Amino acid sequence: MRVLEFALASLLIELTPGPNMAYLATLALAEGRRTGLAAVAGVMLGLAGIGLASMFGLATLIQTVPVAYDGLRYGGAAFLLYLAWEAWRGAGEESGGGSGASQAFRRALVTNLLNPKAAAFYVLVLPLFLTPEAGAVTGQTLLLVLIYVIVATAVHAMIVLFAAALRPYLVEGPRERLVRRLLAVSIALVAVWFFWGTRR
Repeated sequence: MRVLEFALASLLIELTPGPNMAYLATLALAEGRRTGLAAVAGVMLGLAGIGLASMFGLATLIQTVPVAYDGLRYGGAAFLLYLAWEAWRGAGEESGGGSGASQAFRRALVTNLLNPKAAAFYVLVLPLFLTPEAGAVTGQTLLLVLIYVIVATAVHAMIVLFAAALRPYLVEGPRERLVRRLLAVSIALVAVWFFWGTRR
């Protein structure tokens, strides 16, 4: 089993700009570190869930049945657009009315469970690093899923911490509403990005 090569591949994939990166950065900038890290936990659980599902053939089903794949794709984009609409409406409320950590966790979890790209990674990329002669494929798969989730979570946490560190300099007084509006627009753009990036 090529663990180091897989860890490096996972790191390179996660460092490539994508919807999760954009969403977490804008969320932490608008809502703060606590909310951003709660969303990271949601992403982590979603990636782990899809990884475990791949071991039982669900990810393969999603990849091979067009209706299942497209259902997740449309559902994920629609959910992100709903979040953008809520963020836009929330920007008109009084300061401090953010989404909250528990809500951010649930939203990030749902968004990632509806992400067919994650299923594609587990079906198309992960098997390339398995070596049947090294032992049970199920055990190897579980280890690689764990490695990927750890790498992805570390990268996502760093993004949130960096964005949260910039928050005091960018989000103050009258600028808070503007930043929340920008968050809403950013989430809408992430939805478009997600929909376009997952097309086949």
